Amino acid sequence: MARKRKIPLRICVGCRTKRPKQDLIRLVRTPQGELRLDPGGKISGRGAYICRQKTCFEKALKGKRLEKNLEHPLSEEVIAEITALLESEDDHTS
Repeated sequence: MARKRKIPLRICVGCRTKRPKQDLIRLVRTPQGELRLDPGGKISGRGAYICRQKTCFEKALKGKRLEKNLEHPLSEEVIAEITALLESEDDHTS
């Protein structure tokens, strides 16, 4: 009988719901203090996850939840990069 693989779950910083890790976007603060998007989920550092929905990202920004989880302020470039990613995904689903 085949074993069922465990699907790793993570909590979205915006809406606070548990979702499979692969359905979320990971933002990571590297040990050098740099903030980056982590599409593969393999970069070492402190990570925060967010749903692929613009409303979740807006909630996380408004409450400064991403900054609190990453223990680092967000730069305008990172915000623009995430916004562009979310908008491009909206275009693909429409």
